[in-house]
Amino acid sequence: MTERRMRSAGITLGLTALMAASLTGCSSGDQPDYAAICVDPQTQTRTDDDECKDEREYHGSGAGFFWFYMATRGNGYVPAVGSRYNAGQGTYTIPRTGSGGSGSPTIRRGGLDRKGGDIGTITRGGFGKSGKGSSGG
Repeated sequence: MTERRMRSAGITLGLTALMAASLTGCSSGDQPDYAAICVDPQTQTRTDDDECKDEREYHGSGAGFFWFYMATRGNGYVPAVGSRYNAGQGTYTIPRTGSGGSGSPTIRRGGLDRKGGDIGTITRGGFGKSGKGSSGG
């Protein structure tokens, strides 16, 4: 009887540790390497995500709206919709490597706070906000 309880407690403890490890892994793994905001390069202002209908790259000419890619691990700042962005904080070219310089990057286009703020506070489904230990807002 005692051996049975110990085995049960061991299994419960193991499952708890496994769940904690998987949640920790989810929270760090959900942070994309790059987050993209929809912009108008002619006016250098952020626009609504709905204006960017495809993944065209801006190469210094052409009209329309384009995705502007910013690394999420560099204390970047996302402007509010309608505000100017800093062209030096990102690129119009789709990143081909992770922000650490290796592997395929994960990219999230749109979905950043319309009011602007820290790029590290990307909203994720199920676990609230994250990045730099932020717990919401």
